[in-house]
Amino acid sequence: MLITQDILNARILIVDDQASNISLLEQLLGEAGYTNVAATTNPQEVCALHRKNRYDLILLDLQMPIMDGFQVMEGLKTNHADGYLPVIVLTAQPGHKLRALQAGAKDFISKPFDLVEVKTRIHNMLEVRLLYRKLEEFNKVLEQAVEERTAELRESEARYRSLTELASDWYWEQDENGHFTRISGPVLEMLGVQAESLTGERPSDQVSGWNQTEHDLLQATIAARQPFVDFALSRVNPDGTRQQFRVSGEPMFGQGARFIGYRGIGVETSAKS
Repeated sequence: MLITQDILNARILIVDDQASNISLLEQLLGEAGYTNVAATTNPQEVCALHRKNRYDLILLDLQMPIMDGFQVMEGLKTNHADGYLPVIVLTAQPGHKLRALQAGAKDFISKPFDLVEVKTRIHNMLEVRLLYRKLEEFNKVLEQAVEERTAELRESEARYRSLTELASDWYWEQDENGHFTRISGPVLEMLGVQAESLTGERPSDQVSGWNQTEHDLLQATIAARQPFVDFALSRVNPDGTRQQFRVSGEPMFGQGARFIGYRGIGVETSAKS
């Protein structure tokens, strides 16, 4: 929430080639309680001053020699560090108001000045401007928090993969279409799901020797996107020896609970005999 003091402490720059207009506005702003008011009669200084001080509000006269207010606004737009043009134009020409708004000004104050109008428009403009600043700051903090959290998750994922690979005979990951994206150990042969995406071999060539009932049940579990723990699998090798395995896996979900694939580990529980 903005408080009155935030607005009264805002950085304001008055730009007018007439010293009398500057004095009038300085007096008006001082009486209203504004504490950080600067001024210049040289429009060519405005862009450099704004880059240095990042004013919350620039009160800009449109009709000035050498460089008019429209040219000043064009120069201010080149300040890529500030995508918001905090300008209220000062003009005695009704026809300039629409043009000024189209050029990027946020509001206008008519000459000769109506003191109540001046105070109201300045206060409203600063309130919007400072809220915009706070939103920018919040977004930067949020963006940094997201980056930090993403880095933490990546580090955690790396640790998880390292530990699971050390603690198991094989580790795998699949995408939402069943294609393997990470693999270690004989999981392609064991699962036989879209294995040709990595090996160029047909799955049917790879599942021979496995207990078909167990294999089909595992595939049905994966197709249903269900987790499984210590699922028992066995196979008979061409030489008649038998192997037994335990495999565990879980579905992975991304933003919006969208299924993005599977990951799992497996161990051989009996050596060839």
